[in-house]
Amino acid sequence: MLVMMTRLWLALFVAGCAMAQARTPVIVELFTSEGCSSCPGADNLLWRLEQNQPYPGVEVVALGEHVDYWNDLGWKDRFSSPLFSARQQDYGRTLRLENVYTPQMVVNGQAQFNGSDQSRASAEIQKAAQGAKAELAMYLASDDVIHLNVEHLPPGVRDADMYLAITETALSTDVPRGENTGRRLRHTGVVRSLTTLGHIDAKKSSGYSADARINLKPEWRRENLKLVLFVQDRASRKIVGAATLHP
Repeated sequence: MLVMMTRLWLALFVAGCAMAQARTPVIVELFTSEGCSSCPGADNLLWRLEQNQPYPGVEVVALGEHVDYWNDLGWKDRFSSPLFSARQQDYGRTLRLENVYTPQMVVNGQAQFNGSDQSRASAEIQKAAQGAKAELAMYLASDDVIHLNVEHLPPGVRDADMYLAITETALSTDVPRGENTGRRLRHTGVVRSLTTLGHIDAKKSSGYSADARINLKPEWRRENLKLVLFVQDRASRKIVGAATLHP
């Protein structure tokens, strides 16, 4: 009887996850910095996109990635990391840009533009929601362990990397120095952690299933956290599937 009830609970849970993911997730990465006077407008746009979710059938998933190359110009961004600067440079090479910049928005790894351009963001997000996507699912197996499953990579994807981002929203900073002196900056979807979980070789397997331990630091407010699982084509850097979960 206990086994039957457990199976029923799992079936209902998986069905609930599927319903929660009925909208197509689109990853919107914003490369930004608290030391950049052009960035607050883009930060506010990202905030509105995530909070308002303005597109039917689309889940806008915000990844605020604070670069570190502004830190020597008057203000050190407490959310910045060289990891995000390196990720932005990787996009610059893939998208054949002469230079990277802030604020720069990248939608599903395919389209890049000035992060304050609302009309371009709207067009690219809705465009990115179209087309074949991998099937992703994840759920909490315990307080600090998630189970994840990836299946059915889209045709043409030969190698893909799986990433797990932990984001936090409702963050703000009073900036006393640098280009944003005297301003209170608010942020959403700030990437607190970005981890590579594994790699899928489509010649060997069409999917991936595993448990992964998550490390939530005590200073992060759990009610404002989100886990973001996404799969990225290694060659084109196109994001071909995503799923989200509140821990």
